[in-house]
Amino acid sequence: MEKRIYGGILLLLLVAGIASAQDVRMEPFTIDWRDGSGSLVDLSFLLDAPAGRDGFVRVRDGRLVRPDGGRFRIWGVNVTAAACFPSKADAPAVAAHLARFGINCVRFHFLDSNWSRSLFARGRDDTRELDAASLDRLDYFIAELKKRGIYSNINLNVGRVYRKGDGVKDHEYIGFGKALNYFDERIMMLHKEYAQQLLTHKNPYTGSEYRSEPAVAIVELVNENSIVESWFADRLLGKNTKKNPGTWTDITAWYAGRLTEKYNSWLKKRLLGDELERFRETAGAGPGEPVPRLTAKEFGRAHEKRFHTEAAFYMELEGNYFREMYRYLKEDIGVRALVAGTSDHNHYKSGYPLLVSTSRLDVVDGHVYWQHPSYFTDGKTGRRSFSIRNTPMVNDPFNSTVVQLSRSAVAGKPYTVSETNHPFPSEYACEGIGILAAYSSFHDWDGIFFYTFEHKDPGGWVKKMPGHFDICPDPVRMTNLAACAVMFLRADVRAAVETVARSYTIKQIYESIRMPSSERPYFTPGFSPALPLVHTTRIASFSGESGPYERAAEESPVVCDTKELSWCHGPKGRGLVTIETERSQALIGFVRDNQRSLENVSAEVENEFCSVILTSLDGRAISASGRLLLAATARSANTGMKWNDKRTSLVDWGSEPSLIEPVRGLVTLRNLEPAKNIDVVALNGTGKPLEEPVDLQKGLGGWRIRIGEPPTTWYLIRVER
Repeated sequence: MEKRIYGGILLLLLVAGIASAQDVRMEPFTIDWRDGSGSLVDLSFLLDAPAGRDGFVRVRDGRLVRPDGGRFRIWGVNVTAAACFPSKADAPAVAAHLARFGINCVRFHFLDSNWSRSLFARGRDDTRELDAASLDRLDYFIAELKKRGIYSNINLNVGRVYRKGDGVKDHEYIGFGKALNYFDERIMMLHKEYAQQLLTHKNPYTGSEYRSEPAVAIVELVNENSIVESWFADRLLGKNTKKNPGTWTDITAWYAGRLTEKYNSWLKKRLLGDELERFRETAGAGPGEPVPRLTAKEFGRAHEKRFHTEAAFYMELEGNYFREMYRYLKEDIGVRALVAGTSDHNHYKSGYPLLVSTSRLDVVDGHVYWQHPSYFTDGKTGRRSFSIRNTPMVNDPFNSTVVQLSRSAVAGKPYTVSETNHPFPSEYACEGIGILAAYSSFHDWDGIFFYTFEHKDPGGWVKKMPGHFDICPDPVRMTNLAACAVMFLRADVRAAVETVARSYTIKQIYESIRMPSSERPYFTPGFSPALPLVHTTRIASFSGESGPYERAAEESPVVCDTKELSWCHGPKGRGLVTIETERSQALIGFVRDNQRSLENVSAEVENEFCSVILTSLDGRAISASGRLLLAATARSANTGMKWNDKRTSLVDWGSEPSLIEPVRGLVTLRNLEPAKNIDVVALNGTGKPLEEPVDLQKGLGGWRIRIGEPPTTWYLIRVER
């Protein structure tokens, strides 16, 4: 029997080796969020219910902790726009579904949306009144989450689009108003007013105002919003004349004029006597003329004094805004939750000027996506389309999400990642969650929020991928969320032995702004991008200088200093990440082409690319565990989905149901303590047992499990001793 199995696998491997991605056999597999009854995998045991039962999450020694001082880690998701406001019939089911998958915090994103359901009342000419029905739905949902041990992260400003009655100049031309909050008094006043309205509101279902609700872990001030970034991205030129310009837009001439006025008034206070005149001459300002602000194309040839001075101006605006909003929330409103400013999110440019300001608040945050879609208008059809590179991250470790995110952590401050994803339709998305969970634990970060669980009201949720970011209908992402919730919240991967400290002088911070993108993501000459895969790193100071840094070999494999994580890469383009701890082990990437046996698991698979994660569910080592979860994932897709010729975009998104590429082959459990029997159950999308049995055999090398039939993404393994 064993010879026939191995012979069949060998034949299939040879066939798979010459098969193209178009030939992969996909099978229907859906996630039913409404029905969790009878699920054999319920990770709600990881959560402490109700959320905040003993008081507020706080900071100690630069880490998030519970009131008793025990470590608190966030394994979270975003809910976006209409998804923030489920009906009272749906809210309990959504909350229970999240809890079953080990989610312990929800980030409420685009509460202020103008393109979907919002907290702002419709039918008014301003955004200064909250919609009672939406607020009631939000209150009920947050209360349902709290019951199950799920905390909330409230975003105060993401997508607010001002209306005529708000009294905001050029309201139709400023989009989301990014950068304007840093210097326009009217917009700052409206930010404060909205914060006061929402955070002093009493939730009738919890009995607490949000400012004093212990189930609110974090309040974020603004989303992906930096005036320094707007400067180096040429969004402070004042040339926009288009109505409803979208997210990333230039400001209008009126605001550009005001900003220039503020800059010149600031210069008069900053530069005294002849120094100001010499500065004016350097900037080419004639008698009676204002000093012009630099554009990005002028950075390279700008005199150091001029460039550094203008950078200091924008950084001061940023710092003043965060300082005042933090003071307002804490002192005037009395918010007890932790406060974050905004995220370091643009890794093609330096984030250090922004981090100088945001690191003065309670929590530092970062965003990154692996190959975020680029959007464009198709010249032939006139339709909006997208493009992705669609390449595996395991082949590019030094540009990975791990390395990009690692630049932002600051010593003495908790660090969270409030947005990350491998956006659909990436064919390598199965690698993302496992790799990030393991390395986030290695770096000892405090939390991850995947973007996004859903955009729509639950009444409109479908059993296919409706867009690039929705996680709820994707069986690959949801399965890996569950498996990695255990790994991350339990901290199965040990924190790094060594921390590489980095410090920057203010001159280095200024100059990092005009460094070329080739220095990304660290913008720190001499700092190897391999270092964050070997040790952890944090910014120790923004007022000193550090280095030189140790050399980190970029050879394959790159092994972390705890020896639990290994990243194989090389010129053949067949990368593999391995995770090897007592309670969680994984093979992620080109598993078929890298025959690696871990202490307790090995895999011989037909699939070109996949993720195989084995984790203990009862807290014991895998070798002694009585309940194990095996997550085996590869591609996901929609029925009838069609790629373009280059497999960089879709010509047809397809329809329901969602499909999976089952991982097919043999998984061997090795070095287990003597067992009377092992039972392997293939699960459906809700965690209920499938009827078809799983082929299991005991041999000299261990217990061999034939996976892929029936088609699924996960298995429950029960060991009787």
